[in-house]
Amino acid sequence: MSVLDKVLSLRPGNVVSRVGPGSRVPLLDPRELLGALESTPMALPCVPVLSKGAVPGLLRAARAEDAVLGLCCPHPLADRGAPERFVQAVHAAAQEAEHTRPLFLQAGPLRVVSTDADVLDALNDGLFRVVDAGFALVSLELSRLSSYEAVEAVNALVGPLKERELSLEVSPPQLSSGGLVDACATLLEGLAQWQVPVRLLRVPHAQLGEGELDVELLRRVVETAAAKGVAVAVADASTGPARGLSSYVAAGARKVDRAGPFGPLALRAWPPEVREPLVTRAQAAGMPAGELLSVVEEGLPPLTQVARDTLEALSFAEATEALGALGARRSASVAMAFLANPGGDLG
Repeated sequence: MSVLDKVLSLRPGNVVSRVGPGSRVPLLDPRELLGALESTPMALPCVPVLSKGAVPGLLRAARAEDAVLGLCCPHPLADRGAPERFVQAVHAAAQEAEHTRPLFLQAGPLRVVSTDADVLDALNDGLFRVVDAGFALVSLELSRLSSYEAVEAVNALVGPLKERELSLEVSPPQLSSGGLVDACATLLEGLAQWQVPVRLLRVPHAQLGEGELDVELLRRVVETAAAKGVAVAVADASTGPARGLSSYVAAGARKVDRAGPFGPLALRAWPPEVREPLVTRAQAAGMPAGELLSVVEEGLPPLTQVARDTLEALSFAEATEALGALGARRSASVAMAFLANPGGDLG
């Protein structure tokens, strides 16, 4: 059995059900990759797919750098068919390119705004659809809830992930007088008491210092999460140079969501007569225009071939820089060697 065959055997059941047992694309749970790369000084890279035309460029960057890669669907509950369309588009692009480096697919972060039964029931229904579509990681955004409400909500929503043994990522709830570290500790302690399996704690860069990264604060968050067996992810929305991402790795973050540059890249692919009304709508809705694009792309005029080629090339360049800054070069080979034979040498 080849290394790839052994790695393919680790795909979650929901992935195999979606793409078929004959697929050769290693769509994994990030839990496997975190374990395989535990001793490697790097963070799992994850980037949002705001236009499906960017996917070939993102995959090409992962192959060029021999890197693991996460692809995020920011709004998988935009409509009932959104999760399936996303997974199918990524899988089709990976198959066409014969992509054999490990990938993981993230849904969200999904914003949880209330513990009302109707809200949680609707989210729970959506999470079942996300799981059935083939996502192995779901991220829940809890910043509008108190610590008590956050624990209650996550405990009510975790069923579809627990049932399939998939990965859960949560963000801190509302910050109290104790600050970020206290909010993280309280949330993780509450979830541990309810035996909710959390894989990642997602912290926005904005909570880690005013402009400049507070490295010591991030290290304290990392230590607090590690005490509960949880890894830390940083959500980086900056559009600055990718080299700054290395600071997260040095402080102990194990996953970084690099969102900043990809929204403007995707938007520029459309002509002004499409782009400008979209920006106006996004401002009215209070959301980034790139994220709105990911919701409404199906209804927009198709990109010209020149625009698609440009989007692919620019996405490749941005992703390549991010992979380098996060220490992800050659991480695919390292992860696959470990996963194929965790007990020792492949020879």
